Amino acid sequence: MKVWLNGALVDADRAGVSPMDHGLLTGDGVFETLRVYDRRIFAWERHLDRLAYSAGALALPLPDRATLRAAADAVIAAAADGDGRLRITVTGGTAPLGSERGDTPPTVIVAMGELRTFPPTEAVVVVPWTRNEHGATAGLKTISYAENVRALAHAHALGASEAVFANTRGDLCEATGSNVFVVHGGVVRTPPADAGCLLGVTRALVIDCCADAGIVCEEVPVPMAALRAADEAFLTSSTREVQGIASVDGVALPAAPGPVTLRLGAAFTALVADGREMS
Repeated sequence: MKVWLNGALVDADRAGVSPMDHGLLTGDGVFETLRVYDRRIFAWERHLDRLAYSAGALALPLPDRATLRAAADAVIAAAADGDGRLRITVTGGTAPLGSERGDTPPTVIVAMGELRTFPPTEAVVVVPWTRNEHGATAGLKTISYAENVRALAHAHALGASEAVFANTRGDLCEATGSNVFVVHGGVVRTPPADAGCLLGVTRALVIDCCADAGIVCEEVPVPMAALRAADEAFLTSSTREVQGIASVDGVALPAAPGPVTLRLGAAFTALVADGREMS
């Protein structure tokens, strides 16, 4: 397996970052996970826009897009399988111990790995910890994932496969690696940006699919009770695409995957197949 590290394509087992890297020591960094289909990248520009937004909010410099694209293409070309997940990670580089950054360039890693095969539906649990929608990193895709690791372990211990967070207002925020949609009476709802959720690329494309299909979709605050009482609900992410929620806190939803979930899943599959977002 080859990875691109700071300007060079190297064997993954020989690649290494400094033990003083600020990303390792403090979680100072941003990343994007992109889907690769038959060696073509899906939604490249959308993901790079979000990477730039996250990095800008942390005042973290990025290589130019042409450099990142060349790195991605080199990694994909060297991969054994043409389908997979591509990750771009940028950290604050080497720094003194503590929160201050050093004066070195950022560490940049591009890697491609295998995809997990997701089932049609997933059981979720609502975890006892909240997302802070007013926090400094709310809505940013940072590498500070300890909250997600803890929440996912909690979900697994309860027999579920994904964990869902409320925000400090008690409204639905997001899952550990996906956005959440609920359906009531045929109307689709998902939390807005000020709920503190990461605005997923797949989330945005599914909202577009709703408009194309004539399905009402609202970006509005969603009480946690609305998830538990939904006619159907689903998760979206670059790797999951559109995946139904089977149960919430051990209680089955009425339909999983429900009719709206199936329609939007088919619409998203068609969007991938038509190549509009491929590059």
